[in-house]
Amino acid sequence: MPYILGCPFSFRRGLLLAGLLWLTAAGAARAQLDSLGGLTGQFGRYARQMPREALFLHLDRPLYLSGETMWFKLYATGGPASRPLALSSVAYVEVLDASQHPVLRGKVALREATGQGSFALPASLASGRYTVRAYTRWMQNFGPEAFFHGTVTVVNTFAASGTVPAPDSAALDAAFFPEGGHLVRGLQSKVAFKVTDRRGRGVAATGTVLDAQGAPVATFSTRRHGMGSFLLTPAAAGPATYTAVVTQTRGPGEERPAVRQPAPTTSRLPAVQDQGYVLSVHQAPDPGQLTLAIQGTAGLSANVLLLAHARQQAAFTRPLELLNGRAELTLDRSKLPDGVSHFTLFNTARQPLCERLYFQVPRQILTLDARTDQPAYAPRTKVSLAVSAGSATAPNSLSVAVYRLDSLNAAPAISIDHYLGLTSELRGTVEDPAYYFTATGPEAVAATDELLLTQGWSRFRWAEVLAPAVAAPAFLPELYGPVVRARLSRAGTTEPRSGLLTYFSVPGRVVRLYNDQSDADGFVRFEPTNFYGPQTVMLQTDPAQDSTSRITLLDPFSEQFAAFTAPAFSLTPHFRADYARRHLQAQVQTVYAGKKYDRYRAMPTDSVPFYGRPSASYRLDEYTRFKVLEEVLREYVPGVQVRIRKDGFHFQVLDDLNKVIFQENPLVLLDGVPVANINRMMAMNPLKIQRLDVVTSRYFQGAAAYDGLVSFRTYKGDLEGFQLDPRVLIQEYEGLQEQREFYAPRYDTPEQQRSRHPDLRELLYWNPTVTTAAGSGASQPLEFFAGDQAGHYLVVVQGLAANGAAGSTHFTFEVKPNL
Repeated sequence: MPYILGCPFSFRRGLLLAGLLWLTAAGAARAQLDSLGGLTGQFGRYARQMPREALFLHLDRPLYLSGETMWFKLYATGGPASRPLALSSVAYVEVLDASQHPVLRGKVALREATGQGSFALPASLASGRYTVRAYTRWMQNFGPEAFFHGTVTVVNTFAASGTVPAPDSAALDAAFFPEGGHLVRGLQSKVAFKVTDRRGRGVAATGTVLDAQGAPVATFSTRRHGMGSFLLTPAAAGPATYTAVVTQTRGPGEERPAVRQPAPTTSRLPAVQDQGYVLSVHQAPDPGQLTLAIQGTAGLSANVLLLAHARQQAAFTRPLELLNGRAELTLDRSKLPDGVSHFTLFNTARQPLCERLYFQVPRQILTLDARTDQPAYAPRTKVSLAVSAGSATAPNSLSVAVYRLDSLNAAPAISIDHYLGLTSELRGTVEDPAYYFTATGPEAVAATDELLLTQGWSRFRWAEVLAPAVAAPAFLPELYGPVVRARLSRAGTTEPRSGLLTYFSVPGRVVRLYNDQSDADGFVRFEPTNFYGPQTVMLQTDPAQDSTSRITLLDPFSEQFAAFTAPAFSLTPHFRADYARRHLQAQVQTVYAGKKYDRYRAMPTDSVPFYGRPSASYRLDEYTRFKVLEEVLREYVPGVQVRIRKDGFHFQVLDDLNKVIFQENPLVLLDGVPVANINRMMAMNPLKIQRLDVVTSRYFQGAAAYDGLVSFRTYKGDLEGFQLDPRVLIQEYEGLQEQREFYAPRYDTPEQQRSRHPDLRELLYWNPTVTTAAGSGASQPLEFFAGDQAGHYLVVVQGLAANGAAGSTHFTFEVKPNL
């Protein structure tokens, strides 16, 4: 059956979520795919309402010293072709330690499906391997396994030279994975396995499978990175429990020889089912074809449904009938999508029975070419870098890093094409993903199959996909900026308070105020604009409705963590000289260029208050300054009348439109913060107030309506010590990351070249905003200067095309002191 590929997309901000999804395929093709009694239709409905979103993070290098800056670029993709997807406007990036505790967190703005950011690594950060993960609010609906995960190494050179590495553990762990998911009596299955040490590293091993009587029924050995497979047919009758005895070896696929020979490890294989199905996928005699074989035990239904899908799009469907408990199907590989395909077997009640994964090397790639104008340079000379892309029909978004190669920086960085094409669909760490894209032959086919069997996972909870109606998502996408959420509860309890008007304000010279009514669960949400850097935020309920509710500001970061373990790390005495050299370089750079590394780009601001242009505005320094605020209002603010009642002061604003006076107090603000107690406002020293705005008409904001508006602004926008109501929640809150500017010295003049300030940079260049023009496929010329350190430097270019094609390339050049 043909594969429906290249469905058109519509990604328009501001539309309903359904309007952000790809359009359905043509009617005839849709009818062809909907041949499973409505199963395919339900799958498509779920995909339309819960679209897939993915992030890739290009990190500038794989190793950092404590105190250095980590730079990164974000690529947001989605849909069957992993095209750039401008669904979310905020990405959450975290650096996790070995216990998955966040040591750094940041919110990064996404614009046109890309973003950029940085982390200043604390000088006290301990040496180790850290996990960098990234996700959006929408991605939290699909669990932490769907987040981007990468690994970086951090070396604290203050402690590196005297550190003794932890002893290598000899204990082994062996896990077994029957194809399709289950071992079934009387049915032959391929069983994949993975053998790891206590640090999670794949190790070479051999083993024997024993039945319940201790008789050997199969033997096996690892192929690559501790993985392998063997065939096993569980007994049709009698005891059917199996164990494996595993012994570590020094096989050809194991690059790290065992420190000491461990004792054999005994592991139990998964339980055997009395009845069930087995789904097998293997290469057909014709290399252009793929064979699927289905086995079922007697007594089960002979009618099953097969659905092949990739990235939420159905690629192939077929109802099948088993004859004598078996069915076989041959597929044309060219009609399967690029990347990882899932073959899922259902019964006629649309219950999932088995699942199998298959990987096809992407045929659509972004071919990148990068080169410098010379193979070698003298210190402090200009390097000209030319970058071009084979896809010249539309602009391509690229990022470029140039860093020094040494014994510490030798680990390869994860590339965008390998991540989007393979590792994003798998669980855990994939060692050497490039192998599965470049290796050919039977050995590579077998190794790829074993990788998919041992580390594959399904993004779908089929009960949710096939439910009568798709449940409302717990997390909505942030379309226009960060969403700040809070919860209202009755004081002293967790009982939610609903229907209460709640204010969110950020005091400052720019007046910003947001409001929302709490829903049935007590939640309120606000969408502040131009919300960058650390801010002091204030939340309060409308005192006319409530005075006792407790407000809790919610943390937007996910508290769910995937079973992703960064490889263990220990400092090596062999590299002690390298640690000392890098430590000296880092200290020298800090002394001579430290402040230049902390330059920030000016972020967008809006000086217009949220209420727009007021009816009247008064700069108090232009008038006679009074020492009592009541005199100020009575003398030269005719739009506001001051009234004194039993409970004290009240304001009444003139309604210019209807030529009447409002009877209720207007909304009163001080530096954007609502002030309900007019008596406190009137007690403020007017000499601290710089400006007064008045809106002399009824003003509507969200669900709230005000009888006019009176806004006081102080000189610094910091409330000038005004005592707010104690019920106001005041809390520090981090907005979007401010953009740090990458600094690199220039040596354009002889005087600059003769400067005695040492230049010992490891990272020569970082540019996350490179684009190649449509038509030529070439970028603008890129230039930077070599430093004083001799050695080989690695240039890494990564990028994503508008059509979803991903690509990366790298090469080296040399800096020689005597050129």
